[in-house]
Amino acid sequence: MIGEGDRILLGVSGGKDSLSLLQILAHLRTYAPVRFELAVLTVDPEVPGYDPQRLKDYYDQLGLRWHYEQQPLLEQAKTHMDGDSFCAYCSRMKRGIMYRLCREHGYNVLALGQHLDDLAESLLMSLFHGGQLRTMKAHYRNQDGDVRIIRPLVYCRERQTAEFARRAALPVIPDSCPACFTLPTRREQMKALLAREEAAHSTLFSSILHALKPIMVEGELPQPGRRDV
Repeated sequence: MIGEGDRILLGVSGGKDSLSLLQILAHLRTYAPVRFELAVLTVDPEVPGYDPQRLKDYYDQLGLRWHYEQQPLLEQAKTHMDGDSFCAYCSRMKRGIMYRLCREHGYNVLALGQHLDDLAESLLMSLFHGGQLRTMKAHYRNQDGDVRIIRPLVYCRERQTAEFARRAALPVIPDSCPACFTLPTRREQMKALLAREEAAHSTLFSSILHALKPIMVEGELPQPGRRDV
């Protein structure tokens, strides 16, 4: 997913998944066969109880530039959200902000911390409510073709990122988006459904991963030693 000379902007909310990916990419950068730059971006939706500012010292210790953008997404959703969940609305708005900042600062790759559980939930939501066979992709380009989006953790389970964050003592912000825990979401319903099914069928996620592979990647992956354009 990462090519020679890539300038990667990593979206970090402060939750266990994005901080785990940050730690992994920061370590990978020290020995990877390709050279790449890494910076961090946080989009603050200005919801009560969310304070990512306390992670600034952590990013400074890692020697990473931190881009910080505030936008009152919860308040905007109350008037602009139409037939959508707050999580879907917030994700769409954040993605637009991330693309803009990639362009403004010359980053050609946007890295996101979603894992296999997220992909499985998205697949069910698409099937049940959208009538389509779709999920989050591990690799693709945005509509304008100027930013590659990668999700390096798509083979990982959520419990693995949680355990990694605990063992590494990462400075996780609990409930990094409180609105997601107070507003009803379809994603939480899918998560509960998958948990029930996995309790009865231990190989559930292996089967889901096998089914997802044909639709996980879109576009050519970078070749070793070749600079992405």
